[in-house]
This record gives sequence, C-alpha cells and structure tokens, in this order.
Amino acid sequence: MPLTPPGAASSLGRAEQSMNTKLLLRMLFLIAVLLLLVLMGMNNRQSVQLSMSPLFDKTPKVPAALMYFGFFALGVVSGAMIVAGKKGGSAGKAKPAK
Repeated sequence: MPLTPPGAASSLGRAEQSMNTKLLLRMLFLIAVLLLLVLMGMNNRQSVQLSMSPLFDKTPKVPAALMYFGFFALGVVSGAMIVAGKKGGSAGKAKPAK
C-alpha cells in the first residue's frame, strides 16, 4: 500500500463517492422517466394527428406512443449534444512546453 499524506486519501475517496452518487441519481432519474414513457406508450395506443403546418402540408396520423418516444429521443439527443461540448471537472495542469 503506497504511503500518502493523511488528507490526500480521504479527499480522493470523497471525490469518487460524490461522482458515484451523482451518477446513481442521474441513472435513477433516467429510469423513472423511461418508466413514465413506457406507461404512456402502453396506455395511449390511439392515433393522433401531428400538426406542424410550417413544415408539413399534410398532417400524418401516428400512434401517440410513437410520438412520445420520438420527442423523448429528440430531447435526450439534444441534451447530450449540449452537455458534450462542456469540459467536465477540473482542467488539470497545463503540460510544460518542450
């Protein structure tokens, strides 16, 4: 076991625990949203009209569950694209020039 200063090991453990807690909370939230999506899909089987007049001349009839899934997927993808551009955590130390 390597020797570390007394404060270093505990702060590393807290940082890892904090990241695991955040990840767990995000996963639980996503599972809850997916459960709601499944419940909506199972209980809303009728067809509805999707009216987007500036984009479509005709209003297609699609199952409500398919529309919910499509809008949810669009939201997840757009959220992932927004978050993907940000730098997470600390930037770290700059590498010295050679």
